[in-house]
Amino acid sequence: MKVECSIEDVFDVTKRNLEGGGLLLTSVGSDGQNNVMTIGWGLVGRLWSKPVFMVAVRPTRHTFKLLEETNEFTVNVPSDDMDETVAYCGKVSGRDHDKIQERGLTLLSGKNVVSPMIESCVAHYECKVIGKSMVVPELLSSDVLGTSYTSGDYHTLYYGIILSILMNR
Repeated sequence: MKVECSIEDVFDVTKRNLEGGGLLLTSVGSDGQNNVMTIGWGLVGRLWSKPVFMVAVRPTRHTFKLLEETNEFTVNVPSDDMDETVAYCGKVSGRDHDKIQERGLTLLSGKNVVSPMIESCVAHYECKVIGKSMVVPELLSSDVLGTSYTSGDYHTLYYGIILSILMNR
């Protein structure tokens, strides 16, 4: 059963997964098509006096198009037995693959957003984009440029107000 909880209730498992294999971001396009991608970069905290989950998505990713269309997403914290799914969703594109079907994921309707949640995940953040910014290469250190942007594919940072957090009980 999914119940509402606080950031404090799921922060440790979110951080552990973010530092490990990653989290799963789900989005939906204006045509109703769902997609899931692995994210390894993100921040949870407060910005503009609001609870926010910031995610970094490159413009070349299929998810970028969907976020631009609907301005919402869910961040799903995988269970310990989902390592292969997390790895797969980070390797193939939703333009060419139905990752949800291919990995046998069951989607749940969001409570506050159209973007679905992944049932087998242990926690879910429902987010509505309240701001975004493009990474400006001239403002980055040479170390970051040399390790994270060797191909020049700079992220857009999406700031999603956290509308609810649900977890398994």
